[in-house]
Amino acid sequence: MNNINDKFPWDKFSDQPYVMKDKEYKKMMRKKNLKDYFPLFFYNLIIFPLALVFSFIFKSKQKLFPEFFSMCVNLDKGDTQVSLIAELNCKNIQIRVPLSEIPRLNEYVEFAKKFKNTKILINILQDRENIEDKVLLRKNIILIFSAFKGISKTFQIANAINRSKWGFFSVAEYLEFYKVVQNIRDEKFKDYILVGPSVIDFEYHFTIRALFNKHDVKYDKLSVLLYVDRRGAPENTQMGIFGTSKKIDFLYSIAKLSLKSSADILITEVNWPISNTAPWAPTSENECVSEDDYTNYMLRYYFLALGSKKVQSVYWHQLIAPGYGLIDSREGLRKREAYQAYKTMISFVQDCEVLNYTCAKDLHVLTCKKNNKSFDIIWSSSSRDIPLEEAGQVFDKLGNEIKNYIEISSSPIYAFHKVK
Repeated sequence: MNNINDKFPWDKFSDQPYVMKDKEYKKMMRKKNLKDYFPLFFYNLIIFPLALVFSFIFKSKQKLFPEFFSMCVNLDKGDTQVSLIAELNCKNIQIRVPLSEIPRLNEYVEFAKKFKNTKILINILQDRENIEDKVLLRKNIILIFSAFKGISKTFQIANAINRSKWGFFSVAEYLEFYKVVQNIRDEKFKDYILVGPSVIDFEYHFTIRALFNKHDVKYDKLSVLLYVDRRGAPENTQMGIFGTSKKIDFLYSIAKLSLKSSADILITEVNWPISNTAPWAPTSENECVSEDDYTNYMLRYYFLALGSKKVQSVYWHQLIAPGYGLIDSREGLRKREAYQAYKTMISFVQDCEVLNYTCAKDLHVLTCKKNNKSFDIIWSSSSRDIPLEEAGQVFDKLGNEIKNYIEISSSPIYAFHKVK
């Protein structure tokens, strides 16, 4: 008898499941879960417009984000990642632990132990076998929770729950899955932090269903895989008004209105696919961007999220990946320009105080303060270049000081205020 997980084959190139090939099985499972569309529609009918209105009202006064810069690493990418994370000075990482690889659990634990002085988010990846067999799920979650005791206490429960290729066919299935995990935490691991529901893309109707329901669940932190790559630049809009900033505002509003989650938002996965990297790119070539655009979009996404003052962490997915990572591993390890840009961003911005973010048409300015020095991060979201006339020291995205003609472009710069 074939394992049910065989219907969900893994694409080792793009680090995600393949699109499901068994259309009959997919159709059957969707039909079986059809009844969940009624609460999905009902809760969204009420909450969606209400949250949209409050997204213009709810503000955050938070200024410090000590866990903001975060990176995804993978066991199969090797121990080299340990020294690379240290070189970046990245203090927060995410490690995926698939339920389908429980026999290798000790390898994941030993891998995690190697990252000294870092906070680790353990992302427990679901599989269909554990979704259907709650006894097996309970056994495996206890194994994982026990194995990582003293190493990490923060666990993301499942990933991309609104994509059937990942194993769930309704939010109701996820809520039942999450409840099993929550019960174990409440019984045996009371200090553990559970993160969910991990909806991917701008599909907040699924987030609303996961946060407004009759199930006895509570998310300690709200996770989302907030990809915006199909729109191109992070400032580009969807449905007329929803650029990255507005999508964050909307998500924050949903969380604030819900009694089942805190408003601590973790963006646990985001990237842009890179041109000419098939089959490693997770999308078609149409969505892929140049390495230069990849770098600029990455920085601008981080700065928009930080400027919102509503996101606790952004996990870049991931450190090493030919199709979308900071490092290309096809022929040895080649650090892309984005690697140095990420390192520079951390050196200037990590542990800073966020003072203000403004946007005037295509001109964006994020003002921060660190070590008693104030500075602006400035970029343009259009193709035009704007001269910068008055500033103290100015550095480009790679940390090089610019001394002569300085211009604002699509590539962010760090402009330190003159000391009066």
